[in-house]
Amino acid sequence: MKRIAYHVIIPAIMPGLFFVVASTPVEVLGCFFRGLIALLIALISGLAALVAAAIGAKGRVRHDKNSIWWVMSTLILVIPVIAMIILA
Repeated sequence: MKRIAYHVIIPAIMPGLFFVVASTPVEVLGCFFRGLIALLIALISGLAALVAAAIGAKGRVRHDKNSIWWVMSTLILVIPVIAMIILA
């Protein structure tokens, strides 16, 4: 249960937060700040995905059976980056 919380639930906060900001009406935050906040969330999520991928790759080289959890975290964290590319 602890691994699910650390590698699935906590990383899933970033895509959820991104889509909440992206679906917010323009009248609430304004177009500029809404885009800036979405870009910041995507940037932070992308950097966290790179870190998770590096940890997963290092674990894969060392034949760590738990490295698949880091790969799962990477796939979850990369969702806002892909959504930003598609929406832009």
